[in-house]
Amino acid sequence: MIKTIGRYALVTALAALLAGCISDQQPAPVDQAGGAGTQQPTTPEQPQQPVPTVPSVPTLPPQPGPIEHPDQTAQPTPRERHFDWNSAVQPMVGKMLQASGANAGSVLLVDSVNNRTNGSINTAEATGVVRNALANNGKFTLVTEQQLTVAKQQLGLSAQDSLGTRSKAIGIARNVGAQYVLYCNATGNVNAPALQMQLMLVQTGEIIWSGKGAVQQQ
Repeated sequence: MIKTIGRYALVTALAALLAGCISDQQPAPVDQAGGAGTQQPTTPEQPQQPVPTVPSVPTLPPQPGPIEHPDQTAQPTPRERHFDWNSAVQPMVGKMLQASGANAGSVLLVDSVNNRTNGSINTAEATGVVRNALANNGKFTLVTEQQLTVAKQQLGLSAQDSLGTRSKAIGIARNVGAQYVLYCNATGNVNAPALQMQLMLVQTGEIIWSGKGAVQQQ
């Protein structure tokens, strides 16, 4: 009986000693502050994916626009000349009305002034001055501008068309029943032209009076 109790005590002592040795061999967990404590499980870090980079578009310098060249073919507008037609017309009309061979009460066709100078002249202005000088002249009855326009249209001419030649002017005069034609030309240098006037008999084409006067530029 005593031997059995001794064996039991010895086994118990050995078991206690063995348990103490095992507990001494296990290290105590250390917390993040450096002391002993419970160790927290760590999550493994995921590898970071590289962020894709978008290539930058280079900024191009502004492109020059088309180069505009001035029109070299454009011609300068010619300067319009103004003349003192009245100073040349009035004296000649006075002499023509006194000319012999022209019967009073006859019908007179005033042709448009023709430009025979070396430049550009406003002949419509000159024609208007001649017609105004003969208005209420007391000797001739003038063919109206409307009658002249109709006669030109019958010949296929425009209303602004100058008759140009003496024969054409006489043909128009016969068409409107005129006995006389006043044929006028601007001649010479365009900067100092001369106005030439001729009174012609429609029936024969005879020149029964002529005059010429210098025209001053205004």
